[in-house]
Amino acid sequence: MKIFHELLGPLDLPDRFGRIVSLAPNLTDALFALGVGDRLVGRSAFCHRPAEVLSLPVLASYTKTRTDLLRSLKPDLVLLSTGVQREQALRLKEEGFPAYAVPLPTSPYGILENLSTLGHLLDLEERAAELAHGLAERYGRLKGRFDLKVYFEMDLGGPITVGRGSYIAQALLHLGLKPIFLDLPQAYFPPDLEEVKRRRPDLFLYEPKPWGKNPLAKARALAEERGWDFPVAATDGDELAHYGPMFFAFLEKLADRVAETLGQA
Repeated sequence: MKIFHELLGPLDLPDRFGRIVSLAPNLTDALFALGVGDRLVGRSAFCHRPAEVLSLPVLASYTKTRTDLLRSLKPDLVLLSTGVQREQALRLKEEGFPAYAVPLPTSPYGILENLSTLGHLLDLEERAAELAHGLAERYGRLKGRFDLKVYFEMDLGGPITVGRGSYIAQALLHLGLKPIFLDLPQAYFPPDLEEVKRRRPDLFLYEPKPWGKNPLAKARALAEERGWDFPVAATDGDELAHYGPMFFAFLEKLADRVAETLGQA
């Protein structure tokens, strides 16, 4: 298969991929959603869904790869995302690996576009189109469910929020949860916590690291520590920050939690 990749340039890949390595959790999610998770032979340290991937060898973080172990697995395809994995993808291609990088989405529709891209690459176009159509319908049903200003924060080793140009901000806006920093032309950035207080959001929406215990209690403790008195809701961790097909189910769960918090359930 000879194709041209916008970042990696001309690629000469196998016609069929029997042995796939995924170095990004969104792509691991997509492979299972497309029904080819059984072709995975390696993963990144951050690929922890579904549970069956945990038995696979860990080959990389987001920026570093165990190339000797990767080479020993003889993959037909190594999947990465762009964004922070851009240099890693270029490096793996230079070292002779069959690398392919899927773009970082700027809206939830980019997640669906990535499904179509994988469908084309893996000769699963009909399955990918059907899946994307179903997810788009589910996303459409969430439109305008609320009318609130929200401050969203995720824990990435420190607080990070979203502004213009991020798929998370676009998804929240779709639900009617307007991010308070939507006027800033930065997709992801550390927030000014005093500015959060000045902007008076109607809701503090918190996403902890995965595997944390009692995320709502953690969010409430943060709000109290910062002197905030607005309502609090929390995800279970690594949900909105996850941009595979599973994102849409996480978004539905979030909408239900916000409704419960506001007494609208």
